[in-house]
Parts: sequence; C-alpha cells; structure tokens
Amino acid sequence: MRTNLFIILALSISLISNAQFLEKKEDLKNYEGYFNFHYNEKEDEIYLEVDSLDQEFLYTHFLTTGVGSNDIGLDRGQLGGTAVVKFQKAGNKLLLVQPNQDYRAITENKAERESVSEAFAQSVLFGFEIKETKGNTYIIDFTPFLMQDAHGVSDKLKKGEYGTYKLDKSKSALALEKTKAFPENVEFEALLTFEGEPKGRTVNSVVPDSKNISVTQHHSFVKLPDDKYEKRLFDPRSGAIFISYMDYASPVYEPIKKRYAIRHRLKKKNPEAAISEAVEPIIYYLDTGTPEPVRSALMDGAKWWNEAYEAIGYKNAFQVKMLPEDADPLDVRYNVIQWVHRSTRGWSYGASVVDPRTGEIIKGHVSLGSLRIRQDFMIAQAMMNKPFANNDKNHDPMMELALARIRQLSAHEVGHTIGFAHNFAASTKGRASVMDYPHPQFGLNNGEIEFANAYDTGIGEWDKVTVNYSYSDILEDKDEKEYLNTILEEARAEGLIFITDSDARASGGANALAHLWDNGKNATEELEEVLKIRKKAIENFSVDNIRTGEPYSVLEDVFVPLYFFHRYQTEAAVKLIGGLQYEYAVKGGANEIVNPVDGKMQEKALKTLLRTLSAEELTIPSDKLELFPPRAFGFSRDRESFKSNTDVAFDAFGAPATAGEMTLSFLLHPARAERLVQQNSLNPDLPGLENVLDEIISETIKSNVKGNYEAAVQNTINFVVFKHLLNLAVNKKSTPLVRAITNEKIDELADWLRGKDAVVSKEMYRNIKIFREKPEEFKLELNVPKIPDGSPIGSF
Repeated sequence: MRTNLFIILALSISLISNAQFLEKKEDLKNYEGYFNFHYNEKEDEIYLEVDSLDQEFLYTHFLTTGVGSNDIGLDRGQLGGTAVVKFQKAGNKLLLVQPNQDYRAITENKAERESVSEAFAQSVLFGFEIKETKGNTYIIDFTPFLMQDAHGVSDKLKKGEYGTYKLDKSKSALALEKTKAFPENVEFEALLTFEGEPKGRTVNSVVPDSKNISVTQHHSFVKLPDDKYEKRLFDPRSGAIFISYMDYASPVYEPIKKRYAIRHRLKKKNPEAAISEAVEPIIYYLDTGTPEPVRSALMDGAKWWNEAYEAIGYKNAFQVKMLPEDADPLDVRYNVIQWVHRSTRGWSYGASVVDPRTGEIIKGHVSLGSLRIRQDFMIAQAMMNKPFANNDKNHDPMMELALARIRQLSAHEVGHTIGFAHNFAASTKGRASVMDYPHPQFGLNNGEIEFANAYDTGIGEWDKVTVNYSYSDILEDKDEKEYLNTILEEARAEGLIFITDSDARASGGANALAHLWDNGKNATEELEEVLKIRKKAIENFSVDNIRTGEPYSVLEDVFVPLYFFHRYQTEAAVKLIGGLQYEYAVKGGANEIVNPVDGKMQEKALKTLLRTLSAEELTIPSDKLELFPPRAFGFSRDRESFKSNTDVAFDAFGAPATAGEMTLSFLLHPARAERLVQQNSLNPDLPGLENVLDEIISETIKSNVKGNYEAAVQNTINFVVFKHLLNLAVNKKSTPLVRAITNEKIDELADWLRGKDAVVSKEMYRNIKIFREKPEEFKLELNVPKIPDGSPIGSF
C-alpha cells in the first residue's frame, strides 16, 4: 500500500513539474503563428508548441548569410533541402519524421498505401523530449534542432578540400532578427560557427579568421497547400522541369513511374474568358540591396515573362515588384530575385521550393552574382575600338551592352524558378528562348564591328510555347494529353524544339543543334564569322581600351575575353564532328529520332575548326605584345588572367597553347572518337576517326609555317596536338577500336618524323619511342596554361 502511495506521489510531482516547464521560464517572448513558440533570452532557447500530430507540413532551409566564395559554393540566400515532414509521438518524445515521397500508392485503399509505406524506409530527422503537455499540445525544446548544420556547411568544406571544420556550439547562437511567426509559416534562424583548419588559400581569402567560419542558417515550417492544385503531365519535349515518383497503385499496363511538370499555381478568374486576370498572380520581388542601374535592368528582364502569360490569355499574371522593406527574402511567401556578392565572379542560378507531392512551386528564389556585370562590361570594353581614346568617362556604350546582358540573365534565372530547363537548341531559330545561354551577337559592317543587336530584348517564341504547355488552362471538355501534345506539335512545325544540358555539352555531347553560348543556325558558319570579328577586334585593340592612369596589366586582362572570344563557338562547331541530329522523340510525334550529321557538313566543320589550331589565327601580333609588360605591383594575375610559363613576363606561346588545348580536348574526346568509328562503319561517306586524325596531323604537325615567331607558335600548338594524340591512345575511356586506329596514326607519324632534322620533330620522335616502351605509364605533360574563367552565365 505504501509503495503504491509513493508511485502516485512520484507521478503527481512529475506531472506538476512537467506542467510547469514554461511557467518556470522568465520573460519569455511569445510568437503566435502556424506553430506557436516562445523565446527564452536568458537561456537562448526556443520552445515550440506542437498541437497536431501526424499532420504533414513543409520543411525547408536556406543559408541567410554566405561565405562569399564561388568555389566553395555557400552563397547568401542559397536554398537547401525541402521535405514534407510531420511530428509523431513516441513515448516521452516527439519525432520529426520525413515520409518517403519517392514510393507511393495513390489509392483509396488504406492497406495498399500502408504496404508501400512499410516497404520503403522513412527518415526520422530529429527527436525531441516532451517538456510539457497541455491537453493535446506538446512543448518541446526546439533549440537543438536549430543549432545543427542542416545545410551541410562542414561537409561541403570537407568535400571541396577547403578544410576540416566542426560546429562549435559555444560560438553559436539563435538569431532573432528574422525569427518570425505568421498564420501559415514560421521562420527561424541561428548563427552557427564552424571551427577548424583551412586547407589552401580559398577560405583565407574570404573569412576574417579562417579558423572560425560563421554563417546564419534559416529554417521554415510551412503549411502545405490545399489539394486543389492540378498536376500537369510531363513531356520530355516540353522544356519543363519535373518531379517523379513511383506509384505502386498504377495498373500493370500503365507506367509505374509518374512524372509531372513543376509550376506555380495559376488559375484564371474567369476560365471561359479569352483574356482574364489570375485568381492570384505570380509576383516576384527584387532584393532592395540591388543598386541602380542594375536594379532597373533586372526588373525589366524579369518582366519579359508576362508577355508569355499574356499569350495564353492572362492579364498581368506575372508581376515584378521591389521587396517590401520589412520582408525577409527567405520568407517562403515571397518569390525573390536576390543580388549575391562573392569575392570572384561566379554562377547565377535559380532554385525553387517545390511541394514534392505534386510539383507545385511554393517559392522561386533567384541568386544573381553581382560581379557578372563587370565581366560583361569588360567584354564590351575589349571588343570596342578605342573606347577611351578621348574620354575616360565614356562608360555608356559598355554599360549599355552589360545591362542588356543583365536583363537577359534576369529573365533566364527567373525562368528556372517558374519551372523551365535550359533550351540550348533555341539559338538555331534566332533568339527563340531566354533559356538558352546568350553569347553576344556582334557583326561586321563595312569592316567595323557592330554592337546594336548583341543581346535579346524580350521573351522568345519558345518561351511562349513552354509557358503554354505548363500554365495554360485546360477546359474540362478537353483531353489533357491530347491538348498538350498539340501545343508541342504546332511548335515543332514552326521549327521550335527543346534540347537541354547533357546533350549540349561539348565534352561528350553529340547533338548538332544544341550548344552552349553559340549563335546562328549553322555552328560552322557562325564560327567563321566569330573568327573574322575576333581578328578585327584584335587589330583595333590598343592602349585606348583602358582609362588614362590604369596599369598596362589591366589592358592585358581586358585582352583575355577578346583573345578567347571564339571559345564557345568552337565548342559548338566541334559537336558537328561525329555529331547526331535528334530530338526527344516520342512515338507518333513529327520529330527526328536520330541521324548522323551530313558528311559534307562535318568536313566543313573540321576545316574551320583546324583554323583554331593554326598560328595564323592564334598568333598574337607583335605590336600587341608590346602592350603587355610584366605585371604591375598590386595587379598580380588572377583566375581570369592569362597564365604564364615565363614567370613575370607575358607568355606569347602560352595563350595559343591554351587555345589549342581547348579545341583538342573537345575534338579528340574518346566518346567523339568512338562515334566517328561507328558512323564511318555504317556509312563510308561519313568521316571516320582515321580521316579526322589525318586532317589534324596534316594541318598542324606536318604544316609548313614561315617566319620564326609564327613557326614557334605553330610548333607550340603542334605539341598540344601531339599530346592529345598519344593520350587518346592510352585513355582508359577509349575503346579498343579507337586505340587501334590512333596507334596506327602514331606509327605513321613516327615514320614521317624519323630522320627529320628539326628539333621539334626529333623531340616528338623521341617521345613516341618512350611511349612505345611503356604506353600504359605514359603521360605527356606540356604544362599548357589553364584557360581563364570565362563562362558568361551559367548554372550552379
């Protein structure tokens, strides 16, 4: 009896203690919203009230403050993970559980749903001790959850080999400025410090004390949207970004994997009307920290999208405004275009918070690198004829070009956040899409370079197609699949097709129509035009491409984007060699399945590409070399400068070697070589690997260039050709046939080199002998200077 009394007394004391948890805390700051919570300043703790168990909501996290290095990749405003989660009770704990959204059974049969749920693991993200119970409401200490490295900062630093860091909680604290509660979302922040040892110079360059990296992480709990959102079928021809999952309730005769386009929710107020306002327009807000004139340019570019929505019958459905003064750019209620600073120029990118159940975009978030416009300005400065000859304040022509690029950049990255992938085939149809990468379109008129049409000035025809596909209202009497297919078939009839990233990359990509940073319908013809423009710009280049008082080292840096002006169109033309013409074909569609590029087109492309391996194109005129003295004090080389094998002096051979390396790394890629072998075996009228190697060797190593300087430049390029030839023969990714053919060409070259008196010929012959002794151990290192950074814009 006494034992029972002790048990009852102990339970009573425990319940009283448990019920008094919040009452014991002094001076709590209370927040009421989607989740109520309380802040205890004395102990720097947040206590969360959970009043609904097993109710799903959205959890997402961001970096509020970044590290400031493009290489490290931890940017201000960077979106982290997004997950559907729920609280579950387990004994004296609440567990934050993430159900598995990749495997489902969409059915009314509860047992069938549970069978799938039980077959695949879920994830418990965190466990919380229940501190107090008030009816159906549980109080938990939420602080440990906020004080963890949810964004994976330490892992990213370690993976990138920037150092080994661990979270130091003694130097971390909750951040209250942007910790807020609203009816349908609550926002939390914590300042986290990572202590450790840096590796290399990267962290040192951006952090005051490289042993302590402090960043602020942001967490959001968000009410899930209602079930009125209508999923939109995904089609690989549509240009839409998509979600996917496996639905085990699908009939056996239907695909088990489901794919749906991601998009914002958009509905007409009057679905029957040809033109109607939206029930809720899509509104994007611009970061108020963006300066003019960039601010206006970003606003203008983002607004281009409204034209595409107007084309499907919406009035003022896509809007761009300035972010309200008191608004947090990471608040999920705001779609935001954010201006992000880094120590070096880097990528801009667009990301979205997406409901993983349906594909509905909850928040679009664009991150635009602030140094991008300075690179655009420099490109314009390099290409113009004596812009500072008479006036050091003659900025307007360069600014006009740079701002034109910024408008297109804004439209491009916003496009990702409203659900669209890159379309690198758009440039073959004029300027059909802002989702292509834009290279400046210059021209020659009476021997002078024209700049008037350098960049796009509005939304493209393809952009209207993809908005139509993803956002148009489909009336109830229409079959969705048939309706959407009609949109794509009509676009195809107009020559508008979609090809995206992996098919467009020059290293292994094969698509003849989709290239990065190219212009024109025909990649070869455009390369020829680019080489003419480049030649004229180099001819014009002078000390008047910089301002009075600036060191000549700045002039050298301005010369970089001009010298390598042909780099991206070269990549495009390379892809014609062993290239394929194809689309994302579907049965019944009027699309090209796959065909090799025409043989004559390949031959013409190769002929033009070989110009990018010639001293005639790559030799820097001697009068220009006189403009490039050793670097001035305080103006050392950086990643966007020419690299040098001559220490402080400008390397006249290094730049041509770098340009040759660029062409050959794409042209003699093992996958391209294998495609050449295969296409020639199927059709002898198409060039094979033998033909391509013969042409390369003939026009480079076997060429006869007059003039000591030009000959030395050509020999420098020839060694790069030689290196790639030998390395193709031993590359682990080269197939046996590619190796056999390449080795045969090396033997033929050795026969040609034998007995030659030239020093270069003797050196090549000696290297071949070494190569034949132990080919598996051979690696010819030429110390070719790395090409400077240069991609105009891109994806993170």
